[in-house]
Amino acid sequence: MIWTMWPLKICASCGHKRIRCCYDFKCISLEGKVAVVTGCDTGLGQGMALGLAQAGCDIVGINIVEPTETIKQVTALGRRFLSLTADLRKIDGIPALLDRAVAEFGHIDILVNNAGLIRREDALEFSEKDWDDVMNLNIKSVFFMSQAAAKHFIAQGNGGKIINIASMLSFQGGIRVPSYTASKSGVMGVTRLMANEWAKHNINVNAIAPGYMATNNTQQLRADEQRSAEILDRIPAGRWDCRVT
Repeated sequence: MIWTMWPLKICASCGHKRIRCCYDFKCISLEGKVAVVTGCDTGLGQGMALGLAQAGCDIVGINIVEPTETIKQVTALGRRFLSLTADLRKIDGIPALLDRAVAEFGHIDILVNNAGLIRREDALEFSEKDWDDVMNLNIKSVFFMSQAAAKHFIAQGNGGKIINIASMLSFQGGIRVPSYTASKSGVMGVTRLMANEWAKHNINVNAIAPGYMATNNTQQLRADEQRSAEILDRIPAGRWDCRVT
């Protein structure tokens, strides 16, 4: 693996000077592969879509809005981008989304289940709607997206990769985010289950648990001076992490 170091840049999210690093993807080529990335219009999902494109992947982006900036950056890298608009909480439409991706590119090789939602309220006051909205997107759609992708991987006969996005709250619990914590804990469990069941089909399933990131999902938390200070106190770097492009 080769790293290249870029000049310092002021991060728009946190104001810190950051060294910009990138992989030399000559060592890791995904040329000819097709990656499906959900929730790639901003933040971590956008960063993962761009990283996969830099490595050689064409991208299928599934979002609730058109990911205009992501499309622009992916196509600037010389990669194709198929944009599909869908509310993944409505799981009946999931198989058709992946069928459309296969019809466009002939195959799919990678699935990144990144789309997610968070609602904040004390557990004593948390509503059923906030529970269901978060659970339906964060865990239910992850399972059924993975199921649909795995069926294509098996039919193609070449295996595949599934990358789920969990959270540090899968382990820590957190406060005032009961459905988010439950859903991300579920992501860790179902990732292990799918990895166990589908290994025989050469399907590799993993989950990533990011730390505290400066994204849309954490905007409200970062704006709360007391909670933000409590979090920063236990982060050695003393800052929210951010994706620098």
